[in-house]
Amino acid sequence: MYDYSGYGNGYDAGGSIFMLLLMALIIVTIIVVVRHFNRDLNSHQSQDTALNLLKERYVKGEIDKKEFEEKRKDLSN
Repeated sequence: MYDYSGYGNGYDAGGSIFMLLLMALIIVTIIVVVRHFNRDLNSHQSQDTALNLLKERYVKGEIDKKEFEEKRKDLSN
């Protein structure tokens, strides 16, 4: 009744389009996940850098203890 010999592997155009869409969805998902984690990583690094700069200013005597504590509290929020 049905003879698939010699006519490809049995996939029609709809199956091929579905596979392409599935692959695109997987790639987009990977990109979104990587960007999300990269953004979180950069956010933590910038907070650490700001805190380090604040500590340096305190050690150099540019700011007093009260100002240091206020700014440190602001950075932690």
